[in-house]
Amino acid sequence: MTATLTDVARHAGVSIATASRAFGEPDRLANATLERVLTAAADLGYSNPNGSTAEKTFGVIVPDIASPVYATLLKGVHAQAWQGRHRPVLFDTDEDLHREHEQLELARKLNGMLLCSPRLPDDEIRALVGDTPVVVVNRIIDGLPYVVMDTESGPRQAVEHLAALGHRHIAYAAGPRHSWADLRRGDAVAAACAQLDIEFTRLGHQAASIQGGLAAAATIVASGATAVIAYNDLVALGIDAGVTSMGKRCPEDISIIGTDDIEMASIRQPGLTTVRLAINRCGSLAVEVLLQAMAGASPRSVASLDSQLIVRDSTAPPHRD
Repeated sequence: MTATLTDVARHAGVSIATASRAFGEPDRLANATLERVLTAAADLGYSNPNGSTAEKTFGVIVPDIASPVYATLLKGVHAQAWQGRHRPVLFDTDEDLHREHEQLELARKLNGMLLCSPRLPDDEIRALVGDTPVVVVNRIIDGLPYVVMDTESGPRQAVEHLAALGHRHIAYAAGPRHSWADLRRGDAVAAACAQLDIEFTRLGHQAASIQGGLAAAATIVASGATAVIAYNDLVALGIDAGVTSMGKRCPEDISIIGTDDIEMASIRQPGLTTVRLAINRCGSLAVEVLLQAMAGASPRSVASLDSQLIVRDSTAPPHRD
């Protein structure tokens, strides 16, 4: 006998109205309730009658919803999803690998999912995804479609800019330890420094936040570097505050470059030189690719979205004694 929505509601211990919302308005339910309903549907083999319509419900898993980068990405996701009246359900891993694992298990019960900068190992992600249509955002995992923002051209532009100003020792302030983009940005900075015969220092991993930049400030000053390229703008802003508290000035004593070009980067003083990424476009394009996957087509991967160095006042020639 084919399972009904009533069967699902009874199995999950919820009302029929709540069970219906899990498939029509999932964002109105607490994650625990949504999980119970979706698990019950999977156990009973319930087929959502709306699953064959154009409207789809998909999970969006991000490392940190407090980050302005992911807020911008989500704006792109929601704008594109709204055009087709598709329903994204948001999951925040809070940079926790165990939570990311659990949320992948839950999200795979939806029509599809976007994995935004996931931190788990490739094999574990592939196993958790299974047959669920998926698009990985800002990371490349063999066998899965992806949309990736530039991790090479932008950092190279940043190094070339600093070299033209006369800097001969550049540091890279790393972000989260399990970040795919962080590793590649750091490698791109290192490669560009080697090509231009510039001394390079890669600093230890920090949180992708202002606090992470504050924590990195002392090691930057101790390294003797006259310029630093940060994993993101928040880290760059934290570095600026940290070196200032140590009696150093930006850009007179140390030049600082961020990544992303969040809104705050242009209004601070001095304005933050940064690598602008196509974050909003990345979100909307990821939804387009996911819709292809959910329709049963072979989705195309997008290898890179262009970046551009935006020069402001946080970079200048190094101070000469």
